[in-house]
Amino acid sequence: MMWNFFIWYVLLIIICWLLSGYFALYKKREIIAGIFALIGLAILGIFIARLWLSLERPPLRTMGETRLWYAFFLASLGIFASSRWKYAWLMSISSLIASVFLIVDVVNPELHSKTLMPALQSYWFIPHVTVYIFSYALLGVSCLCSFKLMYQFCNGSEDKELLKFTDNIVYVGLGFLLLGLLFGAFWAKEAWGHYWAWDPKETWAFITVIGYLMYIHLRLQKPTRQVAVYILPFAFVLLMITWLGVSYLPTAPMSVHTY
Repeated sequence: MMWNFFIWYVLLIIICWLLSGYFALYKKREIIAGIFALIGLAILGIFIARLWLSLERPPLRTMGETRLWYAFFLASLGIFASSRWKYAWLMSISSLIASVFLIVDVVNPELHSKTLMPALQSYWFIPHVTVYIFSYALLGVSCLCSFKLMYQFCNGSEDKELLKFTDNIVYVGLGFLLLGLLFGAFWAKEAWGHYWAWDPKETWAFITVIGYLMYIHLRLQKPTRQVAVYILPFAFVLLMITWLGVSYLPTAPMSVHTY
């Protein structure tokens, strides 16, 4: 099975991304850094594609499988931000965090069977999960930007371009998050007969949306524009609870999202 070779893929990916960070942050050679980052991303993409073929289904069912997509999207966004806005630091940090998610998958591999339970045998399965994970990656990038902005605020400076970039990432990320909620509602109607049931994961998803709406609201008010940035790490914690933490809550057995 492809998963048995995963550790070797991860080693190659991490080597490429470490070289990328070295050339980006220490040698200031953005082009070489970008090439190594892209090679690492391509290796990860090849593994995901081969795993898909091996499982004969999209690798989107287990937490381990979604972590693969999160690492792929997060690294992709970092590379794009570096090439478009020259944020080499963001490419390096995104690759580092993506590497952590891959290492977690190496240390804690989950069962990756070919079968899908009946509720997952729906055409909503791929768009719902893919859109959600992409939104998580976008909002993860916004969280990384918030830390850099908070550091600048503490030093009496402000990068307005980075602030604008962060706003746009939140807008797009929240848009995809809401789209994922909509797809999930249609899927729930098809699978269980209702659009929304205040399932623990649904409830936390709603709370997460409120967190990011708070950021947008505060950013639109002049007196609280800077304060809004401090909301993003808090909102990202809510997002992580929605994605990963709900499974560890006492209410987890009640969730229809436990597969």
